[in-house]
Amino acid sequence: SKIDHIFISHLHGDHYFGLVGLLSSLHLNGRIKPMKIFGPVALLEILKIQFLHSDTVLRYPLEFTPVDPVSSAVILTNNDVVVESFPLNHRIPCTGYKFTEKLRGRKLITEKLEEDNVPLEYYQLLKRGVDVNTPGGDKYLCETYSLPPNAPRVYCYCSDTRYDASYFEYVRNADLLYHEATFMHDLLERAIQTFHTTCIEAANVAIETGAKKLLIGHFSSRYKSLLPLLEEARSIFKETDIAVEGRTFTI
Repeated sequence: SKIDHIFISHLHGDHYFGLVGLLSSLHLNGRIKPMKIFGPVALLEILKIQFLHSDTVLRYPLEFTPVDPVSSAVILTNNDVVVESFPLNHRIPCTGYKFTEKLRGRKLITEKLEEDNVPLEYYQLLKRGVDVNTPGGDKYLCETYSLPPNAPRVYCYCSDTRYDASYFEYVRNADLLYHEATFMHDLLERAIQTFHTTCIEAANVAIETGAKKLLIGHFSSRYKSLLPLLEEARSIFKETDIAVEGRTFTI
């Protein structure tokens, strides 16, 4: 399996009931590498109880990190990404997640390097943005032989929440913002009662935080067609798409 990290926002069933089944399937399929799980502190107890009473001992380790639902924190840093958690405003404690790509090295201009017979030993220095002065008196400028890296990409995930400016600071300037949009705006009162968001509110979050693209999801089952929800959000923020199971979105 390519899955190494799992992030759970809160303990309403539609957001974690499938986790035990997934972990069990990975066990049955022979997984041995650790699985890192981030989520509410009570989730670990729930997992232990379910595995205890099903007499299941996973063949791979679970590395669980509890997430504080009332404050923001960097919860993961590796070679590729930095993950930050932040509080949302739902009926029960709920966490959003921000994924920021690590800055990559400069992009080498291979043709130019080969044309000028730049020794391979200097490639990594140029990639790191270092100008090279050789013992023989040659000088290789990083700007001549490499291009600046792309700006780090940012993905923000706002699970169940009311429209609330308190979390806007954590999701500013996202390349892709996922935001729940449970109801159309004619059911605003219902959204307020259940601590959810309407399509128009989600679109306004995208505008107010400077998102490049918006992905909406978590739709009420009352809607037999999702097109009206998409159209409503796009009436406010054109760069909106719908999160449909099985689709892949490139940032």
